Amino acid sequence: MKFRDDFSGRYRSKSAAQYRAEAIHYDNSAGPSTPLDANQGPSRKGQRTATLARRASVLRGHNFRRFYIGQVTSLFGTSMSAVAVIFAVLGDGGSAADLGYVITARILPQVVLVLGGGVLADRLGRRPVMLGSDVLRCAAQAALAAALLAGRPAIWLIAALAALVGIGEAFFGPALDGLTVEIAPRDELGSANALLGLAKSAAGIAGPALAGLLVAISGPGVVVAVDAASYGVSVIALAGLRLPRPGHLRGGRSLLREMAEGWTEFRSRTWLWVTTVQFALFNLITWAPYLVLGPVLARDYLGGARAWGLIMAASGAGATLGGLTALGRRPPRPLVIATLATFGYPMPCLLLALHAPAAGVAAGAFAAGAGGALGMALDTTVLQQQVPQDRLSRASSFSTFGAFGPGTLGLAIAGPVAALAGPGRVLGIGAAWAVLSSFVVLSLPSVRAVRWRETPPGGLA
Repeated sequence: MKFRDDFSGRYRSKSAAQYRAEAIHYDNSAGPSTPLDANQGPSRKGQRTATLARRASVLRGHNFRRFYIGQVTSLFGTSMSAVAVIFAVLGDGGSAADLGYVITARILPQVVLVLGGGVLADRLGRRPVMLGSDVLRCAAQAALAAALLAGRPAIWLIAALAALVGIGEAFFGPALDGLTVEIAPRDELGSANALLGLAKSAAGIAGPALAGLLVAISGPGVVVAVDAASYGVSVIALAGLRLPRPGHLRGGRSLLREMAEGWTEFRSRTWLWVTTVQFALFNLITWAPYLVLGPVLARDYLGGARAWGLIMAASGAGATLGGLTALGRRPPRPLVIATLATFGYPMPCLLLALHAPAAGVAAGAFAAGAGGALGMALDTTVLQQQVPQDRLSRASSFSTFGAFGPGTLGLAIAGPVAALAGPGRVLGIGAAWAVLSSFVVLSLPSVRAVRWRETPPGGLA
């Protein structure tokens, strides 16, 4: 179904322009403001509040606000359970190999099934697929919580339930990109994506800290139960959305044919497959080694887990700033800005390779987090603007599969390669590659030619 021109007017009581006008006179601390005296200018705090309210006006829409509450809750639950599962595996004598089995069991289905997730989202509808995904993840986490509360479950059971969660995530992700177009006004897609990124960043900072406290007090089973409940909140939020009747859904067609249509959408846009290749190699050569070798170098010369925690917190803080920066932005050439943001990605790798102090590596992680959040919000918005809505989830799944699939190989080989070449050299090569690839992508006319687009696409771009 192509995006309907009357979507905004039919499903929101006020237009975005009206909301923006109201936001100018709105102060979160005191409600609607009184008219200003002719000789009195607005306070600096009032200006900042009005600007933020204007940029976040997408939250005034019923559909996006309801979904956002459910998604924020779910993300916090997920970030908490990640810590709880680690303690559940390692707490009673489990080995690093056991933890690796559980992590692999969760990641592998996401990589293998994401293409099928894109097909089903475009074929059956985004909300039904996301509801099914959340129900599956809720059930899997509830079962794991029950097993943990009853005793010490076998590693195979934890891995099997982790695989079910991974299956749900494989189908949820591609559907999310498509649903955002259905529940957010087209001229506020950028802000919607920025807010979703902000939620993930905030959850990544606060969730693990809260989980660590709860695990110490009540054990990992309670935290996993909280995650199961958070998926229930997401189900309620999704079920309450008021969406137009889907007119583009088709039955009786071959899944392979529908997947081929998604591939056509993906490969026909040079900017899309080029940036996907960029991130595929970046995740393989740069980011996977950073995630594996960063903690090792933090242990060897920075003082251990405390320093690595500082670096991770700085990355989350940078991502929060990047998300706030993306709010309300409509750059004429969004992919140029997104590519410029990628120059921050290799900073922590380079600084670790140079044995910089913890504060310096944290500053690099801050830059990487800020660039990642800003670039991801713009990349996602461009995809939603350029690809027809009825094929959006399939195109998104090919991009996700290509960009993140090689990263799983990078996680597996980073340690052995570093044992041969040295961690510093591996990270240095990764940083150099990231910089070079960003220059190459920035030089391509197809990337520079993509413009910010408010009108729905009617065909190939």
